[in-house]
Amino acid sequence: MTECAVILAGGQANRMGGGDKGRLMLGSHSLIHRVIERITPQVDAVVLNANGDLSRFDDLGLPVVADSIPDYAGPLAGILAGMDWAAEQGHEWLISVAADTPSFPLNMVERLSASGAPVVLAATPDPERGRIPQPTFGRWQVALRHDLRAALNDGVRKIRQWTLAKGETLVMFEEADFFNINTPEDLAWAEQHLT
Repeated sequence: MTECAVILAGGQANRMGGGDKGRLMLGSHSLIHRVIERITPQVDAVVLNANGDLSRFDDLGLPVVADSIPDYAGPLAGILAGMDWAAEQGHEWLISVAADTPSFPLNMVERLSASGAPVVLAATPDPERGRIPQPTFGRWQVALRHDLRAALNDGVRKIRQWTLAKGETLVMFEEADFFNINTPEDLAWAEQHLT
């Protein structure tokens, strides 16, 4: 059973003023380099999902795939692009991670893989709601890609709208594991706590 990973870097980063959020520097390394370093030892192969001029990522040495669904359909479209690439490479499972979350666990894939469910999402505790899914961090059965493509073509954009219908399983992690950087203030906080 082989697993590959997709790094989701296809968003528009509006809250950071646009551009490639993964290229922001955190200490001496970019966010995306930190993500690559964390995910690569956990899987058999890594692909990057991005949109626009894909050659701007040539320096990373990774294959890059664009969304096949037009008009920035969100992270689900990136997961589908990763699933399609995984299927071409003969992988049964896809792990998704976000390019703006540099400190996810080094054993994340092992923990997500412990469940045999077709869709498994990371989640973190919340004192009021119990648990909060981290939907860009998940394990996806590649065979579901046709169903996902149909859902996206029908207008589904929210990850959990689709995963709940597929009987998602949640795996609990610590809240700090999935601190993502959406704003300049987040980046400043990460500089103080994550470098």
